[in-house]
Order: sequence, then structure tokens, then C-alpha cells
Amino acid sequence: MPTKKNSIKSTVSFGLDSFGDLPVDENGKLMTHAAAIRQVIDEAVLADKLGIDAIALGEHHRSDFAISSPETVLAGIATRTKNIKLASGVTVLSSDDPVRVFERFATLDALSSGRAQVILGRGSFTESFPLFGYDLKDYDVLFEEKIELFAELLKEKPVTWSGTTRAALDKADVFPKTESGKIETFVGVGGSPQSVVRAARYDFPLMLAIIGGSPDRFVPYVDLYKHAAAEFGTSAATIGMHSPGFIADTDAEAAKIAWPAHKTNFDRIGRTRGWPPMAREHFDAEIANGSLYIGSPETVAQKIAASIKTLGVNRFDLVYGGGPMPASARMHMIELYGKKVIPRVRELLGETKRDKL
Repeated sequence: MPTKKNSIKSTVSFGLDSFGDLPVDENGKLMTHAAAIRQVIDEAVLADKLGIDAIALGEHHRSDFAISSPETVLAGIATRTKNIKLASGVTVLSSDDPVRVFERFATLDALSSGRAQVILGRGSFTESFPLFGYDLKDYDVLFEEKIELFAELLKEKPVTWSGTTRAALDKADVFPKTESGKIETFVGVGGSPQSVVRAARYDFPLMLAIIGGSPDRFVPYVDLYKHAAAEFGTSAATIGMHSPGFIADTDAEAAKIAWPAHKTNFDRIGRTRGWPPMAREHFDAEIANGSLYIGSPETVAQKIAASIKTLGVNRFDLVYGGGPMPASARMHMIELYGKKVIPRVRELLGETKRDKL
């Protein structure tokens, strides 16, 4: 177990992540995909009013998640919000076209007056590969070539590029341009050292997807990122983490609401991956010592602060709404996160100011 703790270099930013899980309505009925998307937009509007720094929407192409086009939903959010950063979480670049991804997020950036963020990743599911005509045997080369091209596109100058996974470009200019000349771009990493080094090489901020086990086990990845950045001469200025959780008024209430939804979600995914059904003991252990941030505002705030101190990150995103939770409970959770948890974490970290990332 690592014992070294990383220092916090700057004020921490706080976000929310959603995969568009289908919630249940006031009658206990599972919402449609369309209603679930509208629910996420309402949640983002509330988060913006509460001063939460960012919302990130994941890309999935399966029946249990409503969001397959994060930037489209984010565009809807952009028209109803003023300050909140609008991120993907993640954009599965391997099965998309880098030019189109740039164009869509540059458009989102215009709609939101500069609030767009891209979090690039390979994704934890593979449905998009056959859906869009890609072969999983090309998994590594697809991401390597496409992130290379995307890094060039971010310079917002004519691009000349060639590879094996798409047509070459010869002094191709891509539009629209952004007003700032830059789209904020992260790389999401779930545990691959190669991905950590790649993020440092391209000078992309790192977003660690920590969804199970003790956060301490990611200390070596933070150290690797900083070491690699020093070798490449890049900044390593921003390191974030995202982890699942749920907040209610009391620890008991939070566990009571989250347990059946979390088990439903875990077991549904696990059936396709050969996992055993989740036991309550596993759930409780993840709350006590792992990466489930479930409980009252004080409990969750203490755990978030401890993880931030351990890893030295300067952004924390809470993945909320996992599984078929009541929509009303999700809205209350966001209210508690914005009004109680974030201020308490800042207090525990000794922060006197904030700097949105």
C-alpha cells in the first residue's frame, strides 16, 4: 500500500458525472430514454444554480443508459445555464472521427461562451466499435492515431496528417474556430500506465476513473503522470478523479436508496463480464474503505477530502445516479452536494478561494 501523499497545488474544482442512467419517476416507473435525458438537463440547471463547477456526460450505446451523444445534451444544457463547465465523460474517440469531435465541441464551445470540455477515452464498453464499423483488434492503434490527430486539430491551424485508421489530411482547415483558440481537453484513464504517459506526452490534463478499491492504489499513476510530464517538458497542472456516490440526509438513508440501484447496475453489467452478483458486504466495504462515496453530507465530504489529500488532485467529479434511482432523490443529492458537501470539503482542505478548472 502506498504511503506517500501528494500535495495539493491549487484550489480544487468540483463536478458531477452522469451516464444518463434511467431513473424512476414518482410512481416508481422507469423513465423513458427521452425523459431521462430531460432529467439530466434539469439536474445540470440545478447544479449551475448551486455553483457546481462542471458536469460531465458519458457516451454509451446500450439500453440502460440514455446518453449516446453527450455534446448534443450538453448543447441543450448550454442554453439554460451560465457558468457550469460542460464536459464529456468520456468521448469514445477510438470509434469516432477526430475532425467531427472537434467540430461538435467547438460548436458547443460557441453556444456556451467557452465552457466546453472534452474528456477523451477508450470507454469501458465496446458496443460503439461494431456499431460504427470498427474492429476491436485495432483497439490500441485506433486510439493512438486518433488522439494524435485530435491534438493537432486543437491547435486550430491547417492540419497535415496521415495514418492507417482514416483518410489522410493535407493542410485541412477545420471550423468553427473557438473564440479562445483552445478547447479544454482531458484524457480519462481507468488504470493503464500507457494512457497516463500518453496524456502527459500530449500535455492533456489527467482524469482518473476510480470506481472501485482504495483510492490509494492510484498514487503511483499520479506520480507516473508527473514524472512523465517532467520528461516531456509538459505541465501536469491538472489532475482530476471521478468516483461514484450518492448523498442523502443520513448515512442510513443514503445506503437504503443507493444499494438496490447500485446492485441492479452492477449485476446487469456483470452478467456480460462474468462477475458474480454484488453482495451487500461488498457494497458496504466499498463505502467504508473503497471508492463509493455514499452517505450523509458530512460522511461524503470527509471521504472526498481524504481522497483529494491522498492523491493531490485538483478536480473531483462525483458520478451520480447509478442505476434506477428515484429522480427526486437525484435532485436532492445534487442540492446536498452543492450546498453542504462542497463547502465542507473546501473547509476541510483549508481553502479560502476557488479557481474553476
